[in-house]
Amino acid sequence: MPIFVLVILAGIVLLVLSANQKQKAFRTPAIALVAVGLLGTALSGAFVIIPAGSVGVVFNIFGGVKPGVMGEGYHFVLPGVERVTIYEARLQEITLSRIGESGQNTDESIHARSKEGLEIAADITVQFSLKADEAAKMHKELGPHYIDTVIRPQVRSKVRDAVGQFNAADLISTQRTQLEALITERLTSEFDKNHIELRNVLLRELRIPESVAKVIEEKQTAEQQVAIEKNRKQQSEISAQRKVIEAEGDAKAQIARAEGEAKALSLRGKALKENPEIIQLTMAEKLAPSIQTIMVPSNGGYLLDLKSLTTAKKQ
Repeated sequence: MPIFVLVILAGIVLLVLSANQKQKAFRTPAIALVAVGLLGTALSGAFVIIPAGSVGVVFNIFGGVKPGVMGEGYHFVLPGVERVTIYEARLQEITLSRIGESGQNTDESIHARSKEGLEIAADITVQFSLKADEAAKMHKELGPHYIDTVIRPQVRSKVRDAVGQFNAADLISTQRTQLEALITERLTSEFDKNHIELRNVLLRELRIPESVAKVIEEKQTAEQQVAIEKNRKQQSEISAQRKVIEAEGDAKAQIARAEGEAKALSLRGKALKENPEIIQLTMAEKLAPSIQTIMVPSNGGYLLDLKSLTTAKKQ
């Protein structure tokens, strides 16, 4: 289009010059240049190019926003009647952090209060994309500045609401993932209403006042020490129980052995009582071979001839 504008300007200059009687010859070329410029401008307005990864929404001055969208490539529109607004349909993201998207310290962090009222600063990146088939509806309801009118305000609001559901100590230790999930759930619902698809929520950093962080750290250290001592106590109790079980097992084993020995002695006594000669034979075997006669106490008192007993045994 700038080329045709230059052509029109050149034609106008020639028309001005042709006003001089000596330069009347410029009049016809001047008129031709202006005509070509106007025609080119009109025709150039009849074509529009939709870049890759984008969609076009058509507004007709007589019928309003058309329901469909234009895909990538060349498209014909009615000059002066239709106007095309191009929207990015690829993945986009915004970052709200202490360091802004420009790389400067603009402090766009989201400041919220935890469940117990402590101030927490959150740095967050949200990735999203426009629902291409709903671009016409979005254009009609929100317009081209939807990032500033919907995305940023909703991100700030939902993050503040979600942070208020947690204690500060939990957020900086164990509940960070749960916070991210809650923000994702709430933003997804809100974005869907506005024809936008939420892709990812990335919590970059959570910051709390240094004094509060120190107190929380000391509390966590104390809780860890208590847990360690509790674990040691449990181990000691387990060890003591093991020793009791072992002692009970040893006692039962000794009782069993004692009962076995007592039963063996009882059986042996009964056998000796029924066969008294076994006593004589056993004693004879244990005495030295040089002793031939011994005195054995008994109810009747008698001399035991060891030689005759051993001779009898050999036979």
